Amino acid sequence: MARMCFMFEIFEGQEAEYKKRHDEIWPELVTAIKDAGFKNYSLFRRGVHVIGYFEVEPDVKTAFEKLGKSEANARWAEWFKDVIVNLTDNQGNLLEFKEVWHLD
Repeated sequence: MARMCFMFEIFEGQEAEYKKRHDEIWPELVTAIKDAGFKNYSLFRRGVHVIGYFEVEPDVKTAFEKLGKSEANARWAEWFKDVIVNLTDNQGNLLEFKEVWHLD
């Protein structure tokens, strides 16, 4: 199992909309996320800053490859273009935090 923590920003004034869309997350997207191997997936927001955490089996690359094939994920990403400022760097990688310590 692999763990990942990442961050991104949403546009100022879109905080309520960001929350609303997640309150109404599509069941087919939840299924795609789970089928791709994601577990224990959480998002936390403070102002316009969002931090995400998830665990995946067997690894991050494989999980994202599987999720990337999902039509629901593609629609979700398109739908959030007016809400999210930056989710990835210029190479398309999540703005990831490196793990320093973990308590099992």
